[in-house]
Amino acid sequence: MNYALIGCGRIATNHIKAALNNHLNIVAVCDVLPEAMEKLLAKHGLENDTSIKRYTDYRQMIAENDITLASIATESGIHAQIALDCIDHGINIIIEKPMAMNMADAEEIIRRSDAKGVKVSACHQNRFNVAVQELRHALEEGRLGKISHGSIHVRWNRDKNYYAQAPWRGTWAQDGGCLMNQCIHGIDLLRWMMGDEVEEVYGVTCQQFHDYLECEDVGMAVVKFKNGAVGTIEGTTNVYPKNLEETLYLFGQTGTVKIGGTSTNNIDVWNFADAREGDADKQGLQEATSNVYGNGHTSLFADMMDAIEHDRKPYVDAVAGRNALEMILAIYQSAATGKPVKLPLKDVASTDFTGRFGEGSL
Repeated sequence: MNYALIGCGRIATNHIKAALNNHLNIVAVCDVLPEAMEKLLAKHGLENDTSIKRYTDYRQMIAENDITLASIATESGIHAQIALDCIDHGINIIIEKPMAMNMADAEEIIRRSDAKGVKVSACHQNRFNVAVQELRHALEEGRLGKISHGSIHVRWNRDKNYYAQAPWRGTWAQDGGCLMNQCIHGIDLLRWMMGDEVEEVYGVTCQQFHDYLECEDVGMAVVKFKNGAVGTIEGTTNVYPKNLEETLYLFGQTGTVKIGGTSTNNIDVWNFADAREGDADKQGLQEATSNVYGNGHTSLFADMMDAIEHDRKPYVDAVAGRNALEMILAIYQSAATGKPVKLPLKDVASTDFTGRFGEGSL
């Protein structure tokens, strides 16, 4: 299966690794900076592979090559346009989070991909974490009973050096703040586990320590789900001196689960009324990861390839990407207005909140 990568920045190494692990035929890579392409390929021992074409213009790349699957790992603000161009060329795509920066683009990606018969996967790879999959299976089996409430806590650190690496980070047009960039994976997990259907969101966002950014560095929210459950969200990049945790709690009438670790990769609590053989093995489960991005990219790629081959929806589809984006934009809108926000959201964009915390400048 011919594969191409668009965007060779920080997260791109996970995409190349996943492509190699799944034996994809890497036909091309693209970045506006030639040195970024060469650095990435060299990291994976591919610098001398002349069969991999290099492009600085993705439109030229998709026009000149027979590509079955491409992944989009550029700055967030141009994800949607690249995705739509790929869809128009019949190319199946994996889009790094967030899928888009406004609801209109997210809806158009869903509409156009359905119309063209193109597969789209939102890159929420933490759904494939071993601990997360164990919780999902227990939830689908009804082991937790009626869900009372749940929460996600993403308590990470991002300093000035991180933001100085790329001028688009922390901007409303190209990135968003800690909720949109760092916390979106946890927010996706919470919504997915709590039944997906959201009634109302109330949020507060602040900029405490990152006055050189345009966006928030801490966000809190309360979410009312249509099934009666309540969720809470805490996301921040203000934790001193390094990443602390990404923790998901789920509380049901007959079960309590805590998924912890730095990126929801451990099972810290696993208690159920219907105790089963094997439960003791799950308590304390730890999935080793080399960074906060975890190991899920390889599994997400494998699922996408299978979805293409068997003409089914990917496990993490475009609707999942839309739903995570909607949650964050709802928090932003609520924080800006001081009022709860009803879902579904219509015409809301990250740029609607430009100027909330000043313009910011590195």
